[in-house]
Amino acid sequence: VQVDPHYIDSLSPDCDAMGITQTDFAALADLVAQYPAMLTLYSQGVNQSTSGTDKGNAIINLHLATGRIGKAGAGPFSITGQPNAMGGREVGGLASTLAAHMGFGAHECDRTQRFWNSPTIARAPGLKAVDMFRAMHDGRIKAVWIMATNPAVSMPDADFVREALARCPLVVVSEAIAQTDTSAFVHIRLPALAWGEKDGTVTNSERIISRQRALFPLISDAVKRVIA
Repeated sequence: VQVDPHYIDSLSPDCDAMGITQTDFAALADLVAQYPAMLTLYSQGVNQSTSGTDKGNAIINLHLATGRIGKAGAGPFSITGQPNAMGGREVGGLASTLAAHMGFGAHECDRTQRFWNSPTIARAPGLKAVDMFRAMHDGRIKAVWIMATNPAVSMPDADFVREALARCPLVVVSEAIAQTDTSAFVHIRLPALAWGEKDGTVTNSERIISRQRALFPLISDAVKRVIA
């Protein structure tokens, strides 16, 4: 299957705006037509853009229209871009849901509390990430503890997020890297384990839970005290 050159010509304004030549676009379209096993991997650059919903729909619709979905080696595949998002979906570590995407009805709260053998349970949604930084910006949140992420660059509207962090009276960061964009706003810095120092289970990009054992011993007793 070859791409109609007249169709390629009709896309030239969009190609120019995106910095893509018609030749490169034609070559990509030929590859798509030639190889039916096609995975489209995309992350927050698509999802958190100003037209993220349209872009996500376009990717999914392309796979639906070409029949490249629901079969081995083919499909649209959104890659998580924020810390432990897949783990949060599995065990309820998100602000907007309990475990397994359950809501906050009395029966669901009771079930989750009994499963976790917890003395208390959240009875209503908390603030999602974007809303949390809005609350921080207007003074409703006065302390934040940030782990395993760099929101000063990874969150949408990063300039606004930096303003919120600058206004927050107490910013605590657990970090394994000496300097990050977020560390410019930190009041208390705590040590954290890097990937090769962790022991437990992880959820990989293909949604498989695997056992992980530490490759290296902990370098500091301070880390041991923090995680204890």
